[in-house]
Amino acid sequence: MLPPERTVRQRMIELLAETRLSAYQLAQLLGIPERQVEDHLPHIVKSLVRDRSRRFVLDPSACSECGFVFRDRTKLTRPSRCPTCRSEAVSAPRYGIDSGKAGKG
Repeated sequence: MLPPERTVRQRMIELLAETRLSAYQLAQLLGIPERQVEDHLPHIVKSLVRDRSRRFVLDPSACSECGFVFRDRTKLTRPSRCPTCRSEAVSAPRYGIDSGKAGKG
């Protein structure tokens, strides 16, 4: 477990370093509601834009029925249904932080 004296965002950044986790997984590790994780993510993205040594990475959601991948989605949350087949069997996006040059995530 990470030290409690760090803020939630600092702990999220440490957990996301060089790995990929969903909002649900982050919520479980941090002991906070999933919705709270989703509220912190845009702030983490903004912080990392200024840090040239790290970049935020988003593995997009995908439909398990037809395979549609939500590559152009700007929201960081999970989509409710697939625009192609209307299925609600959509995987959650996964987030991570990679070291290296800054780029779009």
